[in-house]
Amino acid sequence: MHALVTRGTPGLELVEIPEPETPPGHVKVRVLRAGICGTDLHIDAWDAWAQSAVTPGLTVGHEFCGEIVEVGEGVTDYVAGQLMSGEGHVVCGHCRNCRAGRRHLCIRTSNLGVQRDGCFAEYVVLPAANVWMHPGVTAASATSQQLDVFGIYDPFGNAVHTALKFPVVGEDVLVTGAGPIGLMAAMVARHAGARHIVVTDLSQPRLELARSLGFHALNPREQEIADVQRELRMTEGFDVALEMSGSPAALAGIIENLNFGGRMAMLGLPSAPIELDFGKVVSHMLTIQGIYGREMFETWYAMAAMAQTGLDVSPVITDRFAFADWQGAFDRARSGAAGKVILDFTQGA
Repeated sequence: MHALVTRGTPGLELVEIPEPETPPGHVKVRVLRAGICGTDLHIDAWDAWAQSAVTPGLTVGHEFCGEIVEVGEGVTDYVAGQLMSGEGHVVCGHCRNCRAGRRHLCIRTSNLGVQRDGCFAEYVVLPAANVWMHPGVTAASATSQQLDVFGIYDPFGNAVHTALKFPVVGEDVLVTGAGPIGLMAAMVARHAGARHIVVTDLSQPRLELARSLGFHALNPREQEIADVQRELRMTEGFDVALEMSGSPAALAGIIENLNFGGRMAMLGLPSAPIELDFGKVVSHMLTIQGIYGREMFETWYAMAAMAQTGLDVSPVITDRFAFADWQGAFDRARSGAAGKVILDFTQGA
């Protein structure tokens, strides 16, 4: 089969490798769609983080949907032909958090496409416990748009986990970072009943995408967040902030614009240490909550329910490339001008 692997140098390579076996307790999946994530861009660049976390020869990729083609010994809940998405965090099942039902906090998490072979391949194998089914639809009956959205349930879950970490009904929400996850988080907050939602970013194309989705959007280098608050007749600051960018300046801007008792859910991963005004964190009684991945599987139930009640995140998908044209897809994703970029395994180059 064809797979996209890292050789431990900058740049990935599309190579021919054997199809994976299907161990007991696992399923083999024919990949139909896969999304490109910032993690994949780090591995492609082979930066310092990638060098510390990834073993050369690994097949990359972790956001996907596909059709089950084989089940391993002991798997009774799934059969060949079913359409699924994959939870990319494989947990140990034995640490304290796993045994207490907090699997997203497993201390031995192994990540698809980082510590184990991932989904940028024609077939991928993962534990049956990591399967999320899409009932009532098959690979043959699903529309192209459905497959696109099912292919990004992983980052959609990140958005849901972040946006719903704190109550947002009737609240004013600041979202820093208008990438695909930031925009989906803004959509989730609106679907859940937030009042005003303001999105910030430095990329003009992403700001335009945010505006096309109906959000107030601004470049904080060109306009003060406080000015937008006045335009919206907000008098006490934002109640909830969703930090998606990893930018030190964005984090400082959040601290400056939160109301007393404000809460921040922080998904953006900083590339360097950040200095914060902890005096204001204390005096304003602010809460900062780190977010990683999805709650398994409570977040999955929440996002499926939102999709069933009318939340459509497909507008954040701006580009689709054939798998064979993966280099063009990576270039587009790296440009910062796109929303979500999808690899389609069902079409030729």
